[in-house]
Parts: sequence; structure tokens; C-alpha cells
Amino acid sequence: MTTRRQVMKLAAFAASQAALMGAVRAEGGVDSGTVASSPLAVAPLPFAQQTPMRIGAAALRVRDLGKMRSYYTDLLKLGTISDSKTEVVLGVDGVALLHLIHRPDAPLEAQTTAGLFHTAFLMPSRADFARWLVHAALARTPFDGFADHHVSEASYLTDPEGNGIEVYSDRPPSAWKWTGDTVTMGTDQLDIDNIVAQMDTTRDQYHAAPKALRIGHMHLRVGDVARGRNFYEGLIGMEPTRLGRPGVAFLSSGRYHHHIGINTWQSAGSGPRNAQETGLAWFSLRIADDAVMADRKRRLAAAGLSGESIADGVGIADPWGTQVRLVKA
Repeated sequence: MTTRRQVMKLAAFAASQAALMGAVRAEGGVDSGTVASSPLAVAPLPFAQQTPMRIGAAALRVRDLGKMRSYYTDLLKLGTISDSKTEVVLGVDGVALLHLIHRPDAPLEAQTTAGLFHTAFLMPSRADFARWLVHAALARTPFDGFADHHVSEASYLTDPEGNGIEVYSDRPPSAWKWTGDTVTMGTDQLDIDNIVAQMDTTRDQYHAAPKALRIGHMHLRVGDVARGRNFYEGLIGMEPTRLGRPGVAFLSSGRYHHHIGINTWQSAGSGPRNAQETGLAWFSLRIADDAVMADRKRRLAAAGLSGESIADGVGIADPWGTQVRLVKA
């Protein structure tokens, strides 16, 4: 009988130091050499989606629409919400998560410019994450790395056009450690065997994306962290949850560990993005409270920024040209 370890090796991601270091590089962290394996809670919607602001959808400009559509539908089992020659919208249970905008002649965006670091898809529970890991392993999916971040357990991949992806599940917020307004996160080796211990690793049981699958956070490459904070913190209203590491900041709403990550590890000094290239076109932040939405619009107006009127909200470009859409939840 195929063992869990053999299943993991099908996708070349046994819980090894090599896999860990891929995640260390992905998150710019330092391996602390410890492993945690607290159970994860199940909720109708993850905590990341219960905060005053939360990530809605993301849009990628892509060259090969068919290939990219197949990749995300095979990887995550997202369903098709709408389909045209110029744009495909994928999501779960009628909720749009990923827009693929067809730009067949677009040059590929360089990884050294400002843009997308990764889109992070949040599994509703650890069991969902386990089912998905077995699915990905049996499909021989290439991975970049894995990590235990204390607040979450994560895997990292790259899509066919170079866009980063994280697939992860959170530990219960009650288990997160805070010192004031700073949450403890790390990059430790992921105990994959512990995650899939209750799964039948000989067969794929991930037949559809869980109904509560959402984008938990967006991690962006920026040209300057201070300037990025001025925008995402000062104008958009996110709050810092982890600072102090060179070239990176994590920001959130409602004490989630982070809805937005920004870093300059590969992109320090970058200027405006080329909107004709592939990569992240926009992402949305959903706001449930009318008072919060009004406050954000006041902040933009005070900064002399009217933004672009869009359905149910307003769109505003960050300092590097990525559009952030503030929409009514």
C-alpha cells in the first residue's frame, strides 16, 4: 500500500529541509528549527473573512487563457462563474475569486518589478487543506516550498505564467500569540505527515473547492515599504501586525495576522508597473460596514484622490499601479 510519505514524494515535496527552505525564501524568513502541529478549527467562513475589511477577488492579466484556466480549475477545483473570449471568472459557490483577463500579446512581467508576490488561497479547515495536499500530490503538482508560520500552515506554488500562489489553512485565532499589536509568525518546517494523518492518501477525495474557500491575503512586491505603508495603512486603513524585518511589512483589518503583505526583497526601488504586461491587474477589498466605506472615501478625498467609480465601490491605484477596489460586501 502507498504510504503517506510516498504520496508526498509523488509531487517531490516530502517534509524535507529543501522544501522548507523554498518557503523560507518565499517569505524571507529564517528557519527556527521547530515544528508545531496544533489542530485547526472549522468555521462557516474563515476568520479572515469576518473582519471589517477582507480580501474579495483578484484579477490576473494572462497570455494563455485556456492554459491558465485549466491550471486553476485543476489545482483548486474552482468553478466557472462567467466565460468569454476576453475574461474568465472562476470562483466557489457563485462567489468570484479569480478573474483571468486575456492579453495574448502581453510581455511577461519580470519578478524584479513591483507586482504580485503571491495570491493566498485560504482553506476553511485543516482537513480541507489535507484533502487538497493529497489531491495535489497525486496530480504530481510541482511545489516551491512549505512552511509552518505558527498562525498558519502553508504551501507555495507558481502558476504557468510566473504568478505566485499560496494555499494554506489557519490555526484558530485563539492560538495566535500577540505582543501588543504584533503577532508572532515564523517560518518553520511543515509537518505534512501530521496534516494528512487522517486522510486516505491512496485516493483523491478533493473533488470540488470547499464552499468557504476564499482568498485570505494578498502579498505584493513593492518598490519601497514605507511608501507602501503610507498607501495601504494611511489611505486604505489597514493596521500593521508585524514590522521590524528588513524590506517587509504585514498589515490587516480586525487583528487577522495579515490581509496584505508588502516586500522589497526582489523589487526595491521599482517604479510604476507596465499595465501592458502580465500579472496582477487588481484585487478587491470587501467592506461590510457603510461607516468604514465612508471613512475610506474621506481618506482618499483628503489626499486629493477621487478614485475610479466602479460597481458598489471605488478603485484606486497603489503607488506602483496595482488597482485596489474597495467594494461593498
